[in-house]
Amino acid sequence: MLSLYLTYPDWIDPYVINGLPVRWYALMYLVAFFVSYLLVRYQCRHDGVIEMDADETQSLFFSCCLGLLIFARIFSVLFYSDGLYYITHPWMIFWPFRDGQFVGLPGMSYHGGVVGCVLGGWLFSRRHHRSLLQMTDLATAAIPLGYTFGRLGNFINGELFGRVTTKPWGMVFPLAERFSTYEPWVRKVADEVGMEYELGQLVNLPRHPSQLYEALFEGIVLFLILWLVIRPMKNRRGLPHGTVFSFYLMGYGIFRFFIEYCRQPDASIGYVISLGKKGNGSIALFESFLNISEGQVFCLLMIAAGAVLLSVLMARRHYDNGKAGKSERHPQRKRH
Repeated sequence: MLSLYLTYPDWIDPYVINGLPVRWYALMYLVAFFVSYLLVRYQCRHDGVIEMDADETQSLFFSCCLGLLIFARIFSVLFYSDGLYYITHPWMIFWPFRDGQFVGLPGMSYHGGVVGCVLGGWLFSRRHHRSLLQMTDLATAAIPLGYTFGRLGNFINGELFGRVTTKPWGMVFPLAERFSTYEPWVRKVADEVGMEYELGQLVNLPRHPSQLYEALFEGIVLFLILWLVIRPMKNRRGLPHGTVFSFYLMGYGIFRFFIEYCRQPDASIGYVISLGKKGNGSIALFESFLNISEGQVFCLLMIAAGAVLLSVLMARRHYDNGKAGKSERHPQRKRH
């Protein structure tokens, strides 16, 4: 029988060096920070809209990265984990060991990372007397390309895979949940992709490689839009600070919202809005666009925040331009 799916490459090892507790995912995070740092330094040297030396840039990155790590972990605990456990064991929130093994920080929320990064930028801006919106523009023009490496790290770890699919690029991930072939929908999917099985067997069905979708759209595509279109347009037309940040919030929110339909919600949470049909009773399969996950709600909030911020910035710019034009038409008379 012809197999119409891909198998996760067996030569990929999540550990950089066998025997050492260093994963490619952690290394990819470092690469992401480094790439973003280089892009910020490039803007400081070539755009001519801000003067900031290497020391200040490093201070900015330290504040933002620290806020990112703290709030990404806190949001994960609050919204995606067993909150009761962490209320009674608060020291475990940032404890990187489980059962005597180093596991790092298991569970990081992107949306929490955005909040932490903005707060870190705000603290930096207050301390160095900089414009917060200018700092966010500087950072968000660079972040998506760095984010690409983070999602590649997820793929190497074989985690955060998507829903079950019959698409020919669907991939069988070793760590994915297995389903019983007693379930009619499981047999239907297995038959469509040419997977051999026995009745009653637990099978690992192909999934959307959603980490790669995110790396492409939330990473590379969004980076190209911000870097090659929005950033030059802002510099050329003198648009207000915060413009790039606004488009980043809206762009990321839109891409992530639709990619979430390919990602399986956490089983313990499911859908926060469930208005669509429920055919097979499993969240492993896409059923309706009206079933909304918690991550999608956060994406809608990002889109709304970006749209409101951009509207306020444009309205203020229009008001300031109108005020300046009025002053030119009616110059104040000098008193003699």
